[in-house]
Amino acid sequence: MDLSNLLRPDAVKTLAKVTSKKRLFQDLADVAAQAYGLDAPTTVDALQERESLGPTGVGHGVALPHARLHGLDRVIGLFLRLEKPLDFDSVDRQPVDLVFALLAPKSSGVEHLKALALVSRTMRDAETCKKLRANTDPLALHGVLTAGQGLAA
Repeated sequence: MDLSNLLRPDAVKTLAKVTSKKRLFQDLADVAAQAYGLDAPTTVDALQERESLGPTGVGHGVALPHARLHGLDRVIGLFLRLEKPLDFDSVDRQPVDLVFALLAPKSSGVEHLKALALVSRTMRDAETCKKLRANTDPLALHGVLTAGQGLAA
C-alpha cells in the first residue's frame, strides 16, 4: 500500500481560511464529494462522530481525522493544507495546518489500520512536513505526499 493508491490529485487542496473544526470537516466533506462522489453531510457526521471519541490532532501541526462510511469499497484519502493554522485540540496543544483525512469502508479492518499507519509515518517525517508547508499548489502537495517519506523534490 502506498499513498498514491489512497490519495487522488483532486483530493488535495490549500485553504486560505478555516475558522473551526466543524468548518474543516465540512471542507473535507466537500472535497470528498467532489473527488470521490461521497455524500457530504454523511461524511461530516462520520468525521464528527469519530472526533467525539478523542481529538485526532497528533501534534506538530498535523491532524489525521478519519472515519468509516457505508458505501465505500476501499480506503480513500483527503489532504488539506491550511494557510492559517487552526486550533484543533491537538495532543501538544499546537494549532494544525496539515490535515490528512482517511475515509474507510464501514466493514474495513486491517486495511484501514494499515492506511492510518502509513499516513501517520508519512506525516511524522519532518522533511515531508517542511515541504508541504513550503508549497501551496495542490499538484505539488500531491507530489510531495506520494513520492514517499522525505523523498519528494
